[in-house]
Amino acid sequence: MKRSKINAVIKDMEALIKEHGFEVPPFCKWTAEEWKDKGAEYDEIRDNMLGWDITDYGLGKFDEVGFALITIRNGNLKNDKYTKTYAEKLLMVNEGQMAPMHFHWNKMEDIINRGGGNVLIRVYNSTEDGAFADTDVTVNCDGREFKVPAGTQVRLTPGESITIYPYMYHDFNVEEGTGAVLLGEVSMCNDDENDNRFYDPIGRFPTIDEDEPAYRLLCTEYPKA
Repeated sequence: MKRSKINAVIKDMEALIKEHGFEVPPFCKWTAEEWKDKGAEYDEIRDNMLGWDITDYGLGKFDEVGFALITIRNGNLKNDKYTKTYAEKLLMVNEGQMAPMHFHWNKMEDIINRGGGNVLIRVYNSTEDGAFADTDVTVNCDGREFKVPAGTQVRLTPGESITIYPYMYHDFNVEEGTGAVLLGEVSMCNDDENDNRFYDPIGRFPTIDEDEPAYRLLCTEYPKA
């Protein structure tokens, strides 16, 4: 991705966040220059990859496959220094974009429509060998439990949420004509390196073409203290 595209996406998400009255932590607003003065007292941000994350899954088709997100808080399963057992994210998904089909080996999460359009979450159970199971999926949405056929898209309007359990395949996209969606995610600790099982093997972070200075640093770019 071009840095100019990443910068534009971040500014779009900042506008969407403001539109829906959500406030983010101060570190989400720091410039690259401000990061140079941040000492070891901010290592939780560095070590747990908090902050901005713009992903095209290495496919180079961000407007079709990918989204913008902020990790607001997260524990760390590989470092005993951090004892939080939970994580929280904020995501922006535009019409025409989708997140690829995947499940988590260990993480349970709630995906929440915080505002904007409607999001469609497609769900499957997984077989033991990682294929789609042709079995009904038990869905939990805001205190209601019900079953849907394999491959059903569960529609979440603003304020609604769905619980995603380990080994539950899911992808998501925006319902056409409803506009960009601000999603929340509340979950167990997030571990992108080890806990994602994509149905079709893909990457995670973009290769960046530095065509202009960074507006915000991504969570993989912080300078060491």
